Parts: sequence; structure tokens; C-alpha cells
Amino acid sequence: MFEIRNLEKTFRLHNQNQAEIPVVSNVNFNVQAGECVALTGASGSGKSTLLRLIYGNYLAGDGTILVDGTNVVGADPRTILELRRTTLGYVTQFLRVLPRVPTIRVVAEPLVQAGCEVDAAEERARYLLEKLRIPENLWELSPLTFSGGEQQRVNIARGFAYDYPALLLDEPTASLDPANRQTVLDMIIDAKDRGCAIIGIFHDEAARRTVCDREIDVTHFAAAA
Repeated sequence: MFEIRNLEKTFRLHNQNQAEIPVVSNVNFNVQAGECVALTGASGSGKSTLLRLIYGNYLAGDGTILVDGTNVVGADPRTILELRRTTLGYVTQFLRVLPRVPTIRVVAEPLVQAGCEVDAAEERARYLLEKLRIPENLWELSPLTFSGGEQQRVNIARGFAYDYPALLLDEPTASLDPANRQTVLDMIIDAKDRGCAIIGIFHDEAARRTVCDREIDVTHFAAAA
């Protein structure tokens, strides 16, 4: 489902005399359907950069990123948007939504974009919000008014609303209490059981042991300065 080959990324700071900051080089790994792989390594080693490269938020300097056969490197915006609509989900640490959009619509949106009827999409959203213990009296409010932990749970509900074949998870259990943490781990296991391929960052070692099949130490891909 994921095939990364000879991937490289260097940041070029145009406003600082074109200074270059090498991040990762010669990144090579695969992730199969139904497998969860954890990216590990010290802060600043390039874990989040790798997720953003795979999702197409960052442009790669060189190499190949295949997601279910689609090469993200060099893909046009329409191809990237279609990949995100039907194949590749991404749960980040930060909720980014339009102001004043109700929480239930925020969670249902990925399903609607994939062609699901609005009523069915919102029914799925209700199920996930209840599962993640978001009080019903908040569902018609914007999640931007919520606490950090509540926003994280809305983000997770949104990321798991549609059954993506591939998922990127950036600290999905951060800011969660024990009960919600376990719920999210169960959701990840369920996604694996249906064949979803997952690449994630899990600083929570116990969570990593619970859901991940193997680890990839990103420091092995450190680029020479």
C-alpha cells in the first residue's frame, strides 16, 4: 500500500540567503495492507516531515512515494486531492477547520466528499462522536471552541469516518484520557483488521507496542549537513 524509494528532502530558506537544511535522504521502506508501522527517532529527526511528504504537503527533492500505486512525487494537485478523497487519510495533532461549521458536519465531511449521502454520513459522525465521548450538546457547535482533548477526538473521528485503505497518524493518543486512549487504540486495531495500512508517530511507547507491527528508526535516514 505504501512504497517509499530513494526519498530525499532538503528545506531551502529563500529569505536566509538560500540556506539549505537537509532533513532525510535515501528513505526506503514498504508498508503492507493491514500493517501498522511506527516512525521512531528523536525530535527533529524527520518523522513529521516524512508524513507530510507522503501526504503531499511537502515537495520531495527526489525519490518515489507510491500510495496504492499513485506516485505522490510530482503528482498534479487534482491527483493529490483524489488520493486524499478516496485512499489516504491523515490524522494530525491539530484540528484545522472552517470557523462556525458544526462538529457533526466536520466529522461527516470526508464521507460526503467521497460520495456518501449526507444523512448516512452524519449518522456515521454521530456514532463516532458518541464512541469518542463528545457530549451530544456540543455536536452542533464549532469544534474550534472545544478543549484541546476534545478537538483531538474530533480530529480522530474525522480521520476514521471514511474507511481509507491507508492512514497517516501523528500522535493520535496525545492529550487523551485513559478511556479515550483505549478507544482510539481499538479503532486503530479495527482499521488494521479491515486491511488498512497505517504509518504513525507514537511517542506513547505502550500504545506503540499495542498497535504497531514494527518500527522504523528515522535517524537511519538522516541527511548529511
